[in-house]
Amino acid sequence: MTEIDAKTDALVPAWLHLPDIAEKLDIEVTRVRQLVRDGQLIAVRRGEKRTLQVPAAFIDGDKVVKGLSGTLTLLRDDGYSDQEMLEWLFTPDPTLPGTPAQALSENRGTEVKRRAQALAV
Repeated sequence: MTEIDAKTDALVPAWLHLPDIAEKLDIEVTRVRQLVRDGQLIAVRRGEKRTLQVPAAFIDGDKVVKGLSGTLTLLRDDGYSDQEMLEWLFTPDPTLPGTPAQALSENRGTEVKRRAQALAV
């Protein structure tokens, strides 16, 4: 869990608190915290109370967006910090088009993973 700068914070259109995610996924908050610890979600401290929050784009209805976990693993293996991963995921990429986070939510994970792998080269 990390704190992020205002620039990265502004890239993410919406955030969810961990209890809200637990409700959407129909799991306990402790399980959401485990997803964060396991690297399947990124949570950052933000807001006046510095509460842990996750980008809303990472949740699709009652599940974590397909392909997110693998993409986060690729980026982490390339040495990206949580803030750098968020910046990459929410920065528009004209070749996609849109952001990598949007592409993941539109089930275009293969394209996103291809770009994430290219970062390591």
